[in-house]
Amino acid sequence: MSARFVDVDRQTPMFLPCDLRDWLPADHIVHFILDAVEQLPLHHFHVNARGTGSEQYPPALMLALLIYCYATGRFGSRTIEAATFSDVAVRYLCANRHPDHASICAFRTANEPAFVAAFTHVLHLAHQLRLTRLGSVSVDGSKIAANASKHAAVSYQRAGEMIAQLQLEVQELMTRAQQADAQETKLPGLDLPAELRRREHRVAALQRARQVIEERARELAAAQQPEYQAKVAARQAQRAAGKQPRGPEPVPPSAVPEPKAQYNFTDPESKIMKAGNGSHFEQAHNAQAAVDEAMLIVGARVSDAPNDKQELPASVAAISPVVAAEVKNILVDSGFYSEAAVATVEQKPGGTASGVTVYAAVAKHSHHKTVADLLPQPEPPAPGPDASAKEHMAHRLKTAVGQALYRLRKQTVEPVFGIIKEVMGFRRFRLRGRAKVSLEWTLVCLSYNLRRLFTLKNQAAAG
Repeated sequence: MSARFVDVDRQTPMFLPCDLRDWLPADHIVHFILDAVEQLPLHHFHVNARGTGSEQYPPALMLALLIYCYATGRFGSRTIEAATFSDVAVRYLCANRHPDHASICAFRTANEPAFVAAFTHVLHLAHQLRLTRLGSVSVDGSKIAANASKHAAVSYQRAGEMIAQLQLEVQELMTRAQQADAQETKLPGLDLPAELRRREHRVAALQRARQVIEERARELAAAQQPEYQAKVAARQAQRAAGKQPRGPEPVPPSAVPEPKAQYNFTDPESKIMKAGNGSHFEQAHNAQAAVDEAMLIVGARVSDAPNDKQELPASVAAISPVVAAEVKNILVDSGFYSEAAVATVEQKPGGTASGVTVYAAVAKHSHHKTVADLLPQPEPPAPGPDASAKEHMAHRLKTAVGQALYRLRKQTVEPVFGIIKEVMGFRRFRLRGRAKVSLEWTLVCLSYNLRRLFTLKNQAAAG
């Protein structure tokens, strides 16, 4: 007998129209996303209510398209448009329609309030379905590359040097032009007006860059002034009580820019930041997320700060009001710790306790566990009355409760950033500017949450 093969015929047309639903399994995530989007409020989305011009794609279709493509690792508008032709799930989602990349990009950039509302509503649905676990929330940040090259950046000092150099070149060009006019000759191979314009435009751009850096320095100094005054007042109080303050005297914040302060001409609101393990630098934004014990993102924001030292209060404040009242513990690594930041979170403006306790590492810890570390440890003695806030925080983390809570951070927020970067493949923003980058980060977190809810629903059904 000869071998038998399945007949493969690409030439004969189908006798009956195909049904795309037959090409997707019933438990495919695209069905879950479509069902979820049907329950989201869509009145926030920008539409042409006048009915003029070309027909527009329904907001529900465009939102589901963006969420599904972001959840499956496609972020560029042209890549998403191509998927409407090549991906069966996307063809089904779009009902064989093909939104062009311009429509996709315009929809994405025009609907920030709608994406925020959808993110909040998804959390509300998850909360109603009892899929959130909110006793402890872990906060962390990750550097995500900006849509700009670090080679398009200039430092404050370098910008000043380049301005001086260009001004000398302008003077030299003018001198050569005057000499040529006096001799009634032409400068061979030199388009003088074009060269002057190029240098004048470059000087203007560099001057704007220095002005922006100076404004940022003044804003940062103003923001740091309350913390500086609090430190000075605390040391004065210690002296008044007859105690000698420990450590160096606090230095007042300076409004003078650092020589290495950066400005990027492509995305001015991005910064050069340490990335990875700190061994290299990227032109990036600092994407912040607050994650509950079920690995759902309950708060998201974007910062331009190169480190997390001042980010804790703002990232805690970004937790959705849908779940904020149930948060009791905030877990962060040593990069977030400062006495002022912890006090801001744990106290209300009037000085009363907020009901939230921060568990922050005050130093980096080795991941290696010795044999002694594996054995039961006695409760550490409480710090003395003269102990600093940092010593109290260190004791808080050494207790059995503190150690058990802090272990949750490694199981929640760190895997979330790993999934976003490795599984979803989101490592670079496609949009530019702080407002649009924040919009895109909200869309990423919304897509992640629906992906996570799909997993939690399947686990609940299987269990």
